[in-house]
Amino acid sequence: MPSILITGCNKGIGLSLVKQYLGLDWQVYATARQPQKAHELLALADNHNNLQIHTLDVCNAEQRNVLAQALQGITIDILINNAGIWGQMGSNFTNTDEQKWLNAFQVNTIAPMQMMQTFAANIATSDIGIIANMSSKMGSIDDNSLGSSYVYRSSKTALNMVSKSAAIDLQPMGITIIILHPGWVRTEMGGPQGEINVQQSAQCLKKILSSVTPADAGKFYDIDGSVIAW
Repeated sequence: MPSILITGCNKGIGLSLVKQYLGLDWQVYATARQPQKAHELLALADNHNNLQIHTLDVCNAEQRNVLAQALQGITIDILINNAGIWGQMGSNFTNTDEQKWLNAFQVNTIAPMQMMQTFAANIATSDIGIIANMSSKMGSIDDNSLGSSYVYRSSKTALNMVSKSAAIDLQPMGITIIILHPGWVRTEMGGPQGEINVQQSAQCLKKILSSVTPADAGKFYDIDGSVIAW
């Protein structure tokens, strides 16, 4: 049974990804900061023996280590670093909050790097061996025609660079790292005007992941499977 580790599964895209892979009969390791409050995720676990839920704040080194110990020696076929935050709403040129900016980098950029470092050994034992980092088209410098959103944009641009470097460094281990844009999704972060719902996003992301090969290492994928310019 193939296995997948997904962060940020209490709601939204993460929860929908859990459902998608449970539907494929994968072993799913789902994380949430407060699992006791993730009622829909807990309900899924009641009905699926192939779902394990783990407490994880991706910025908490102790919790990352506890999870690593729980999964020690277990092959992970796919790691999806899905957990992320907006950081600061309305961060325009005259209004940026330093602490919120630093927090966004901690969650959106540094934590995915630390997750890759922590679980690379698990993924290296897989014949699939994929790490997918959830970015955003808003992190594309080429695509930025509106300006503003300094905090979120910059944290995702930095994640893209981290992912690209790691894609080169981990390729000799048989690990393929890609970057994903989940689409403009109707979530708490994406807002009610989003173009697609979380189920549609998760279905498209799963399709992309199913076709990834080592030759795709370092690519930045749009939700339709096309490659986004940096």
